[in-house]
Amino acid sequence: MRALILGLSVLAIVVSPHGSEAGLTTIPREISASVDAATILDEGNQETEDRIGLTKAKRREIQRGLTKLGFDTKANGKFDESTRAAITRWQEEHGYPKTGFLNTTQNTALLDKGTAASKSDRQNPRRGGGRAHHSRGIGGPIGAIGSAVGGLFRR
Repeated sequence: MRALILGLSVLAIVVSPHGSEAGLTTIPREISASVDAATILDEGNQETEDRIGLTKAKRREIQRGLTKLGFDTKANGKFDESTRAAITRWQEEHGYPKTGFLNTTQNTALLDKGTAASKSDRQNPRRGGGRAHHSRGIGGPIGAIGSAVGGLFRR
């Protein structure tokens, strides 16, 4: 029975009307840059940072986000030298002008990435919580065919 299912699966793939259309595409893909060109021109400075209206709590949130992303700094709500250095390193890594001050776009990007990092920490069992996920092999049609073929030879 398994051989019949495997044979029919392979036959269905080979006879498929879209099988002849498979192959390399000649349509060029758009390459997305990590930073928009207009964003690069809008350098952060004390004035742009003041316009964001960062409270002490929001500054702490930024500092925690920087730490979660690997840019160590204290979450004290003050943008001291270590925080400015961490912001500068983060800007450099993401292609922004290295000013040590945030603009609105950078603030949003930093908070989004810091939040995403904290969510992945909760899901990653090695980083402090969440359930462990075990890979069971390849999924999809390849996995189904592999399981069928593997089932033929198992006892």
